[in-house]
Amino acid sequence: MDTIDMTRRQARSPRLGLSAGALAVSVALACAAAPPWAQAQDAAVQLSIPAQSLGSALLQLGQQTSLQIFYAQSSVEGYMAPPIVGHLAPEEALRRLLRGTGLDYTRQGNNITLSRSSSLTELAPVTVSGSGLRDGTTEGTGSYTSGSASTATKLNLSLRETPQSVSVITRQRMDDQGLTQLSDVVVQTPGLTLDSGGNAGSDSSTIYSRGFEVDNYQIDGVAQSYSNYSKIFQTNDMALYDRVEVVRGATGLMNGVGSPGATINLVRKRPGRDFQASVKAEAGSWNHYRGEADISTPFTEDGSVRGRLVAVWQDNDSYIDRLEERKKILYGIVEADLGPDTLATLGFTFQEHDASGHARSGRPAYYSDGTPTHWDRSDSAAAEWAYSKRRNQSVFASLEHRFENDWLVKGTYSHATNKYDEVLGYAAGGYPDRVTGAGANLWAGRWAGKPVQDSLDVYASGPFTLFGRKHDLVFGATATRTKEDTPTYNLWWFDDWSSAIPNIFTWDGRYPAAPYNPANGRMRIDEKITSAYTTMRFRPTDALSLIVGGRITSWTSDKDTLSYDTGATTVLNRSENDKITPYAGIVYDFTDNWSGYASYTNIFKPQNSMDVDGNYLDPLLGNSYEVGAKGSFFDDALNVSAAVYRVQQDNLAVAIPGVFAPDGSGAFEAVSGTQTRGFEIEASGELATNWQASVSFGRAITQDRNKATINTSIPQNTFKVFTTYRMPNVGHGLTVGAGLRWQSQIYSDDQGPAGVRFTQDSYAVVDLMAHYAISKQVSAYVNVYNAFDKSYYASTGTAYYGAPRSIKAGLDIRF
Repeated sequence: MDTIDMTRRQARSPRLGLSAGALAVSVALACAAAPPWAQAQDAAVQLSIPAQSLGSALLQLGQQTSLQIFYAQSSVEGYMAPPIVGHLAPEEALRRLLRGTGLDYTRQGNNITLSRSSSLTELAPVTVSGSGLRDGTTEGTGSYTSGSASTATKLNLSLRETPQSVSVITRQRMDDQGLTQLSDVVVQTPGLTLDSGGNAGSDSSTIYSRGFEVDNYQIDGVAQSYSNYSKIFQTNDMALYDRVEVVRGATGLMNGVGSPGATINLVRKRPGRDFQASVKAEAGSWNHYRGEADISTPFTEDGSVRGRLVAVWQDNDSYIDRLEERKKILYGIVEADLGPDTLATLGFTFQEHDASGHARSGRPAYYSDGTPTHWDRSDSAAAEWAYSKRRNQSVFASLEHRFENDWLVKGTYSHATNKYDEVLGYAAGGYPDRVTGAGANLWAGRWAGKPVQDSLDVYASGPFTLFGRKHDLVFGATATRTKEDTPTYNLWWFDDWSSAIPNIFTWDGRYPAAPYNPANGRMRIDEKITSAYTTMRFRPTDALSLIVGGRITSWTSDKDTLSYDTGATTVLNRSENDKITPYAGIVYDFTDNWSGYASYTNIFKPQNSMDVDGNYLDPLLGNSYEVGAKGSFFDDALNVSAAVYRVQQDNLAVAIPGVFAPDGSGAFEAVSGTQTRGFEIEASGELATNWQASVSFGRAITQDRNKATINTSIPQNTFKVFTTYRMPNVGHGLTVGAGLRWQSQIYSDDQGPAGVRFTQDSYAVVDLMAHYAISKQVSAYVNVYNAFDKSYYASTGTAYYGAPRSIKAGLDIRF
């Protein structure tokens, strides 16, 4: 066995340990023998161990007690330990540090030996943290909550320390429920709703939070910006990501521009120092077939250079006739320790999503006599020749360095190309005769683009001392440029082409044929966002935190459109310079488990919606206020929160049903003096040993200045719960789970030829799952969605139904 010179200098290093597979001692034996009063095995002692990597926490536990702890270095890599503060027995403190890691221990006197639990059905942790800051990595924890999140403020705070509503969909949650697409995650996330007016990936599938469309997307905390078509960022496969952090409410501090609804931050998986691999193969309803491979490996003996590769292939039909989807995903990342405190990262992603028989709507909801239609859920609105093709390719690199004073400097660069090509043809026009089936027609057109985005984010974070107290500071700058040069096409109306469907009851999507639609012009867009930001957390007392910050943002969008018919070029230049977004929050710890908080920020968002005359609406402006309470229990294994909020806004874009702007897009009107009020309650994490759960309730009401309710197509109330229980003594482990999603009534007025109200009553959908470990390496799983086959409309104004009952089953092999 290798040996270590256990000096005080070495003991301060969080990377202390031997080569993989060797034993490491986490107690500083050379510091001095423990005093006699510390020799009693169960005597309580005063402990002060901050949240940090598990290896460092075990080291400090050994230094502050008489325990001598032996473990394999690889067994603790990637785990973060909660803070241990107070008068505790050493063994109780040890149990708290090991909670959720899957590590067991044996004891002889003061000697503790750690070992891996016999159940190995979960992928081992893969992220290594080189400092005492908490790491939000969820892979391998088995948890439905996370130790920290930085999406709201860039400070690496626990959920309880963050003065906003934050939800985390962990890797374990995604695996348990089979959440493979971003839309799957959204449906399960507290406070989010998905208004599905058409097939997944279409521009009519809109995410809402607190009554507002969500168009703020981040990957590893770096904003994805393209105001011309933000829906392209919804085409993401979850196999690439460790977790999804969702901050509800305005997040202008970290985005500069954006709506007050929410920010969705997708956090990528990272490689580990030890080899690990997994393979999944699954099949399901409607010819669903999917395969995943995930390999993480060190390239050097000590793991200082390591890589990870994820590959996914999927092919499926749908409950909707003619709709077929094909997906290919490849993700690679390499990390290299350039020194004990310097980390370099380089990676790439490739995602391809093709859909044929694709529609952005359901069939007409009304007959010509004004009565509701009644279609089968499988009846498609798509023309046979309609399709959607999307490609995302990105490369990214980062360099970070940690200083001995706990300061971190990090720079991240990414270059992403999002190519899309969508040929539209869907039978949502007109009102068919209930006897002859005549009267319906196709909406047709095409849009395509290839926006290329370059992003650079550089920031520094760390502690500083003021008036004898330790505080935290983050400051940084971000620059994003998105360019596009793409042909334009006609939408909706074409010369010498009839959109009429003779009889929709016998229609098979083949006629009318696609209209002749060559490019009619060219569009060039150059969008730039530059900003600088800072956040400070002051700690006047141990119980009180004051968080203040601001961001200054400049935004420009230059758009040139050339018409091939006239030869004329239309130039539209828009800009907003030096817009300041302030942020303020306060958190007070009432007890060891409960905190209260309040926060404020303002709203600034340039809008891409047009009015009936083709003019862009003025930027959305407003203020957002939030007050709430948060609690953490069982050593932060369970997080609970409750929040009340109010959002005031001007120039809110509200769609005008059936009215189009000159370019063929839907027309909007700007409504000022609107207000959104609501509250949210959430609990997520471990309720008891082997019992994980997530439960939430949210209510949001948006009204205009006359107190009339608007955005009625979004449910005011939502309730979501999902829970699993693991029985480790059944074979090698059996996990069973169930969930329910409920939403209140939604409606839209002035629908159909009679101008009536379209209503979808409140409904609930139940999902079930089971996961059985056949051996330590092989497990089988099954997921049942909409178990009671509830039939419901997924949106208002169109006969587009939610998915009926379906099943997926597969094998998960881990090495």
